[in-house]
Amino acid sequence: MTTGEVTGFALAVLAGLLSLWGGVREARLQARLRRYGVHAEGLVVDQYLAPSDDYSTPVIEFTDRQGRPVRFTPVATGTRMGMELGTQVPVVYPPEHPENARVFTRKHLRPTVISLLTGSVLFLGAAVWIALTR
Repeated sequence: MTTGEVTGFALAVLAGLLSLWGGVREARLQARLRRYGVHAEGLVVDQYLAPSDDYSTPVIEFTDRQGRPVRFTPVATGTRMGMELGTQVPVVYPPEHPENARVFTRKHLRPTVISLLTGSVLFLGAAVWIALTR
């Protein structure tokens, strides 16, 4: 194997393992939220456009159990997520960390886990391909 192949292999393995770790971590968080999370009603109170994005990212606000307002941006964003300004959305959060809230619909929970796990399969597959074709 040349130095370039070794570097490519190492980067593919690293990216695959990081994606796998992120996907498993997010899936575990979502499972905990389903079992133990506190449900609330959120409201899209703002939209901001990051310089690198083609679409605006919603800012959602809800009130936690202590009556404090909490704002967060959803993990899954995009033009088809249906979160226009003023839209009410179901929210779930860990009781001890309301800032880790998630929009509680399948449309918003699944894409993150699926994309991270798909990425891990692709990167690890690329690492196997590099190793087998050397």
